[in-house]
Amino acid sequence: MHTIDIHSHILTEETMALIGQEVPTFQPRLTAIDANDFVLEVAGTPYRPFPRGGFDLESRFADMKASEVDMQVLSATPQTYFYDKEAAPAAACAAIQNDQIAKLVKAHPDKFLGIATLPIQAPARAAEELTRAVRKLGLRGAMIGSNAMGTNLDHPSFEAMWAAAEDTGAFMLIHPNNVTGADRLRSYYLNNLIGNPLDTTIAAACLVFGGVMERHPKLKVCLLHGGGFTPYQAGRWVHGWNVRPEPKVNVKESPQKWIDRFYYDSILHAKPMLEFLVASTGAHRVMLGSDYPYDMGTFECVRQVKALSISDADKTKVLKGNAVKLFGT
Repeated sequence: MHTIDIHSHILTEETMALIGQEVPTFQPRLTAIDANDFVLEVAGTPYRPFPRGGFDLESRFADMKASEVDMQVLSATPQTYFYDKEAAPAAACAAIQNDQIAKLVKAHPDKFLGIATLPIQAPARAAEELTRAVRKLGLRGAMIGSNAMGTNLDHPSFEAMWAAAEDTGAFMLIHPNNVTGADRLRSYYLNNLIGNPLDTTIAAACLVFGGVMERHPKLKVCLLHGGGFTPYQAGRWVHGWNVRPEPKVNVKESPQKWIDRFYYDSILHAKPMLEFLVASTGAHRVMLGSDYPYDMGTFECVRQVKALSISDADKTKVLKGNAVKLFGT
């Protein structure tokens, strides 16, 4: 069975060097922890561990085989979004990463598809880069953060980007970053365990209640890490719209219509939760995801889907069918 993992990240050493040549202060650097794990330092900020497969193709191919993943949709690393930097160098580094992802796809068309990264702190530039990435580089969409340094994705400044996404048919994956409430989430790795799904949920709610999904009926949006808390709390959103005036400011119909348009990846780390996601949203809205190569992802994504108590037809949709339909591969 051909399997397509829609959520994976890459930052090759060639890309690191090109970023450093373009903006020396942004230079990504690797420091070995052991044979397989490294510290990735970007613009002076360290992240650990960054596994070898994040930059080394042979390690990646071996991991894909062990995980029963036949094809990955490549995206940039969250460490190199550069949303906190000036627009011009951030846009230049986004273009470098997109060119490099397109180069990998061209070299390994049986293994990779690609999506872009965008300088969303400058939405007009983001719209331009998305259009270039899709129409000139052949990338299938973009992965963007859940906010731009605290600016939610329904802000009017993003309208050009959403219009470009709809116009190009881009598949937009929402990845958490710069999570809210970080001052209360410093202990126990809560910034990731709770902060990441929370910020994805905020982004989803803003797209719904801000009217973005309504204004752009062809927009394709995927909420990563199983959608955060969105599937579990969707009923609360609908109830709130029914009984309160505030949710009706931009949305004149029940938000259920727009919630039902979201796609989700499969990264929930537990069988009952993934079965709930498939049952509540429909198998046609869920796709295989690993979050490769990070430790908060999973090497078991294919086997987890195969173990679900759902029909074989629904398993096929999650493992490959939905991605084939959306990406046309």
